[in-house]
Amino acid sequence: MDQLLTLEEFAARVRRPVATAQYWRAMGTGPRSARISGRVMYSESDVERWIDEQFASGGSHLNESA
Repeated sequence: MDQLLTLEEFAARVRRPVATAQYWRAMGTGPRSARISGRVMYSESDVERWIDEQFASGGSHLNESA
């Protein structure tokens, strides 16, 4: 099973504020997430896939912030 990352861990992984990660989630432009026991969680493989997609598309979401 994949390692799960919290919203804060995901934001730290992409070096963006937590508010930006929340914005991406609300807009549906971030990696897949799920609410588990009341916390937003990300699968590490989904985060890595999303980062790879950002590089392939020119990194547009990595430069956006809330």
